[in-house]
Amino acid sequence: MKTRDRILAAALELFNQQGERKVTTNHISAHLGMSPGNLYYHFKNKQEIIYELFLSYEEMVDANLKVPTERQLTVEDKLHYLQKVFQGLWEYRFIHRDMEHLLLGEDRLHSRYRDFFRRCQKNTEGIYKGLRDANIIKLDDRNLEGLALNTWIVVTSWFSFLQCNLLADKNESITLDMVKGGIYQVFQLEHPYLSDEYREQVELMQAAFIPKPDWL
Repeated sequence: MKTRDRILAAALELFNQQGERKVTTNHISAHLGMSPGNLYYHFKNKQEIIYELFLSYEEMVDANLKVPTERQLTVEDKLHYLQKVFQGLWEYRFIHRDMEHLLLGEDRLHSRYRDFFRRCQKNTEGIYKGLRDANIIKLDDRNLEGLALNTWIVVTSWFSFLQCNLLADKNESITLDMVKGGIYQVFQLEHPYLSDEYREQVELMQAAFIPKPDWL
């Protein structure tokens, strides 16, 4: 692995574990056993590392929200989208955990995120249109746009929601299973629009992601 990629991988690991605010470039270089000067040869500051990690996250999300053009969407596709999105949320959880702080501290990132959000909104609308064309859901264009926005709000705020509710219990940390509990909530948003033909099948899928822990 190239040194630049090693730095990014180490930063992602430390940011996810400790939170971006607690990790400095010195922590990253020490974690890798390299000199700070070597790290600064590749990245002049921590903001550059954060920006590059966001670009990687952005690329992954864009790839995961594509709608096939050669066939209709299926119920399995619907689950696949959700699993991929929440897996990405877990792998880059520091972004959503520290989102407001990250965007306030970097104009370039803020601008990039706005474009990313708009693209995700359109891609999510495209997925729902595909599900509507396949008769899996039934809704008009106005409700479709609202559902797409509400879905993205749940996805991007889910980690913060978990974090706030776990503050009272310092011995419990957020797990991948807890993060995947957000899949259940997105299914719940879509529930009123399910067609009768697919309702039972989707409800069975949803039941596999009942949120944890029990206080939810």
